[in-house]
Amino acid sequence: MATSASPVAVERTDRDTYLDRVRELAPLIAESVESIEQNRRLAPDLLSALYDAGLFRLLLEKRFNGAEVKPSDFSAIIEEVAKHDASTAWCLCQANGCSMTASFLNDDVANKIWGNDPKGVLAWGPGKSLAVPEGDGFRVNANCAFASGGRHATWIGTHSTVVDMKGEPILNEKGGKTFRTMLIPVDQIDWEDIWHVIGLRGTASDGYEIKDLYVPYEHSVHRDDPDERRTDNPLYLFRQTNLYASGFSGVAMGIAQSMIDAFAKLTLEKTPRMRKTTLSQNAVVQAEFARASIRLDAARNFLRSELDDIWAAVLRTGELTVEQRMRIRLATTHGIHEAKGAADAIYDAAGATAIFASGPYERRFRDLHTVTQQMQGRKAHYETVGAYLLGNEPDLSST
Repeated sequence: MATSASPVAVERTDRDTYLDRVRELAPLIAESVESIEQNRRLAPDLLSALYDAGLFRLLLEKRFNGAEVKPSDFSAIIEEVAKHDASTAWCLCQANGCSMTASFLNDDVANKIWGNDPKGVLAWGPGKSLAVPEGDGFRVNANCAFASGGRHATWIGTHSTVVDMKGEPILNEKGGKTFRTMLIPVDQIDWEDIWHVIGLRGTASDGYEIKDLYVPYEHSVHRDDPDERRTDNPLYLFRQTNLYASGFSGVAMGIAQSMIDAFAKLTLEKTPRMRKTTLSQNAVVQAEFARASIRLDAARNFLRSELDDIWAAVLRTGELTVEQRMRIRLATTHGIHEAKGAADAIYDAAGATAIFASGPYERRFRDLHTVTQQMQGRKAHYETVGAYLLGNEPDLSST
């Protein structure tokens, strides 16, 4: 007589824990979307819930009250948030990437920014930034932009070129320019409201200016420099850009998945003009839906597989190789653009339904097309990886 098998206990992972927290927050995120769009900020009650859920601390070291999740888990968690709102997911990804800086600072400074402040968030953006050595620190002047999440940040960074009093770069021991990221309390900068855009409106990626400000040396860091890394934790062998790319690829995939899910529901409800059956019975729609679904699933599976394979290798060897950095760049860039391709196919298939602001497509379409325009979505990354694969000297500036 056959007997039923006993259920096998499955150990819960960090990914499971944080995915559950995101799903619990889904109604609040959905309720906040209109406010996020109109005010170009994350809503205060949503921010409080994100802090409480630990979603700003996914990549922060545990000794600073972080979670230290592995790269594929990080991408999956950010994707889950992006299914509900891309601006929220983008801000979380940006802040988490910045938080990896804690592992390159002395403990007192890291605790000042993150460990002792449950709402501690660091943000930064590119721009012109010069730092002149002065005493035990630097005199800094900067004009920067695109500081995603900066309006709720407690600290701001600026990536400075170190120069002498004449403005000439001070060269390092290898003969190159010296760069340091300066970390500054947010109340010591001046904001410029520039973020009037078509997508990711709630990221508040505004500009900021720093005027003749003294920054102590211990509040500066050479990002990703192994000589300044203060931990042996394998997560921090990955460069910040590797985790940014993994997370922002997750943002793109989350947006695309939510459009696919919304379209699946629409096909059961919509009967086009001059037709007698719903979209779900249309052979062309069926084929387009299948192609969009597998396009996104394949890109997601490729990214997660690559991240997990590289993570396992880093655990074994204690290093992240150039070849692995190139694989991350290729998988993340591919993920972003395959997500866009899948979402565009769904947008087309939805017909006139897709153009209404009240529907589930219009905002997501704008957000996804904004994701592809930023640095992690550049198609030039294919050239970088392709050149390396064909035996050329690697360009490591974006990997």
